[in-house]
Amino acid sequence: MRAVVLEQQQQPVTPTTLPDPVPRPNQLLLRVSACAVCRTDLHLRDAEIPATKLPVVLGHQIVGRTDDGRRVGVPWLGWTDGTCRYCRGGRENLCEHGRFTGRDIDGGFAELTVADERFCLPLPDGPPDDQLAPLLCGGLIGFRALTLAGDAPRLGLYGFGSAAHQIAQVAIFQGRKVFAFTRPGDLRTQEFAKQLGATWAGGSDERPPEPLDAAIIFASAGELVPNALKVLAPGGTVVCAGIHMSDIPSFPYEDLYHERTIRSVANLTRDDGYELLALAPEVPIRTTITTYPLEQTEQALADLRAGRFEGTAVVVP
Repeated sequence: MRAVVLEQQQQPVTPTTLPDPVPRPNQLLLRVSACAVCRTDLHLRDAEIPATKLPVVLGHQIVGRTDDGRRVGVPWLGWTDGTCRYCRGGRENLCEHGRFTGRDIDGGFAELTVADERFCLPLPDGPPDDQLAPLLCGGLIGFRALTLAGDAPRLGLYGFGSAAHQIAQVAIFQGRKVFAFTRPGDLRTQEFAKQLGATWAGGSDERPPEPLDAAIIFASAGELVPNALKVLAPGGTVVCAGIHMSDIPSFPYEDLYHERTIRSVANLTRDDGYELLALAPEVPIRTTITTYPLEQTEQALADLRAGRFEGTAVVVP
């Protein structure tokens, strides 16, 4: 099969040919039709998070088809032991021995992949494969972050990329006001956010026109945490939604006082997937995508790093 492989971190991913994967018991062999590009793929490629397996096929927002024609989605969470205290307590996203697609398990930047059938999500009818792929991480992590933000009526989204452009639609559908924060001066992305229904859009160094009840930070810049705290109403929450973030600078206790909180999001559960995929057609979530052929996966990663597109990059084998 054709595939794109990360041989060494901090080096380009390279197109190659690999033996077709053979499914083990309880695994599905999938023909990949689309795999969206996530910032976690970029973190792995750039050595901002450790690679547990090299060489590895990246990609964990996979839409694929089984031999019998079923369309399923494969997310970041690829396997759990089911027996640790977190799994037993309904928090499989924190499994002590969890394995993740595109890091511990070869992922979807390939023509074929195998996945544990228990962690393959049934996909709704209707939207095409490349439109659905971004839901499988950007959408899912955004949805989990939105849930952890509580019922905040005034919601700030810092870093208006793949996850934010999807979850903004869910938040607006729920009747919330969305305030979008971009890189200072990024008028193009601010306009994109307004087109999706944001009440206000501005730079991450600006104050919104009213205090926020919650803020979700999708960007990997730790300096945004104090920025978000400064514009929170009392009792508000800052949710850090990335798998990697640069160091958070110190800030005065006054900015945290009045029962403001900071919390992180780690991975996802299958229940998150079932809930979002049932909700997505009702909203409906419309993903903005830029497609790349498999052999241009490295270019897709470079364009993500540089912010050259709106929404999500999707690799199509």
